Amino acid sequence: MKRREFIASTGLFLAGAPYILGQPEGAKYRTALIGCGWWGKNILKEAVASKRCQVTALCDVDGNGLEITADQVNGWNGDSPKTYKDHRELLEKEKPQIVIIATPDHWHALQTIDAVKAGAHVFVEKPTGHTVNESRAMLKNARESGRVVQVGLHRRIGPHHTSGMEFLKSGKVGQVGMVRLFAHSGGGRENPRPNSPAPKSMDWDRWCGPAPLRPFNAKLHPGGWRNFLDYANGTLGDWGVHWLDQVLWWTEEKYPKRVFSTGGRDIAGEPVLTDQEQTTDAPDHQVATYEFEKFTCVWEHRKFSGNPTEKHSIGAYFYGTNGTLHIGWRDGWTFYPHKKGDPEVHVKSELQEPDGHNLAMLWEDFLQAIEKRKDAAAGIEQAHRSSVLPLLGMISWRAGRSIEWDGAKEQIVNDPKANEMLQRPYRAPWKYPEV
Repeated sequence: MKRREFIASTGLFLAGAPYILGQPEGAKYRTALIGCGWWGKNILKEAVASKRCQVTALCDVDGNGLEITADQVNGWNGDSPKTYKDHRELLEKEKPQIVIIATPDHWHALQTIDAVKAGAHVFVEKPTGHTVNESRAMLKNARESGRVVQVGLHRRIGPHHTSGMEFLKSGKVGQVGMVRLFAHSGGGRENPRPNSPAPKSMDWDRWCGPAPLRPFNAKLHPGGWRNFLDYANGTLGDWGVHWLDQVLWWTEEKYPKRVFSTGGRDIAGEPVLTDQEQTTDAPDHQVATYEFEKFTCVWEHRKFSGNPTEKHSIGAYFYGTNGTLHIGWRDGWTFYPHKKGDPEVHVKSELQEPDGHNLAMLWEDFLQAIEKRKDAAAGIEQAHRSSVLPLLGMISWRAGRSIEWDGAKEQIVNDPKANEMLQRPYRAPWKYPEV
């Protein structure tokens, strides 16, 4: 086999990339963070703690946040990262080897694609994209570049999730015919909040980027954007992707054949968006049904009531012929057998505190994937398929009808209007990535 053919077949690296996948012994990866909020800094702390990363650059549209993060990094390990408001300038000038992307969902695709094209490996938060075709474009560019793209689906690697999955796959639950996923929280009617000028240190137009330009509002930033559908996909996109990923981790099926979702804002109230004030616009409750060949999967969330008559308010129930397995978060996993007299099986959670997420393990796996040229635990291949599921649920919810999914072609069948929702127009001058 010729050298060029070998490189293309293995996907090891992009021709002309500025560095090899591994590092000389003792060398540190030039690492950059795009999105200097709370969660981005949590990921960056793991990069610093690994002692294999030199933080060379930071990027955020908020100048105050940039300076605070730069000072924090200097206090952590003595690095003095340069600061940028435009991620493209950072990539061109700093040429990082690793890029962490912890921006709102509507920025994931463009920043990931730009980073892998620049030769960087990427750790990007979940879900992969804001729309299905964004996620497809991320996958396409990752494959073409040969870069490792790890997605923040940390439940793929947590100890009790791993042991619970081993128990499930062992057959002890029996034949599973239905899976129920859920994440509930408290809340009530939502009152609008007045819009206000963006902070002087912040480039709000760049924060909105390719998405619609809304008035600045403290409900949106910081953190609240997850429940604004211009920038994310509500609870189904935020929490749902974690648990739908658990389902695809278990099953040999790669995608459902049909999806239907319904829900609304009956408690929160109709969404408000005026020049004076606004509310969120994501559903306060939602049910999404995913029909696979051999089982049915149901997602549900409520933002106004938990599961007070059940033992669990977050997680996945796998209903089998021998019993029911619950894989949860802080409550570990429990098997409830059908046969009278058989004992319950329970395994406690093992979580990285204070946030309860196993980021350190996922970061270590990311570095191992780079250095050993192996698949990442939450790599872009499987993370793309998992991210598509909540996005399809949101398409069905918006369309108000069931959609038939051709997973091999990644197209909605016999429904041109719904198929158009696989992507959306971008605000100029940003251009939607090619699939």
